[in-house]
Amino acid sequence: MTFLYTSGFRAATQPDQRMIDLWKHITKKKNWRIVQLPNGFLQTEYKDMESEDWIDVTRRETIAGAEQAIDSSIEHYSKKLEFIQGPKVVRTFE
Repeated sequence: MTFLYTSGFRAATQPDQRMIDLWKHITKKKNWRIVQLPNGFLQTEYKDMESEDWIDVTRRETIAGAEQAIDSSIEHYSKKLEFIQGPKVVRTFE
């Protein structure tokens, strides 16, 4: 799933604290919801950190698909938070 940055966020080599805070926020499933649209599609949304607004992210045809999209986003941004600490050593050689 592709996550679009909004509210002035932009991709950078080193994420700033505001971006890190957003990633931490969206890695908590309690900050997500699924709503049904008038056309029958289901929309995933996360709660804005600074207001009571909900930010739409994706549209899916099934609840299972919508929940999978949320779970994939949580996994993706959890990994990004892990790598802020630096590269993960997977093997060293003698």
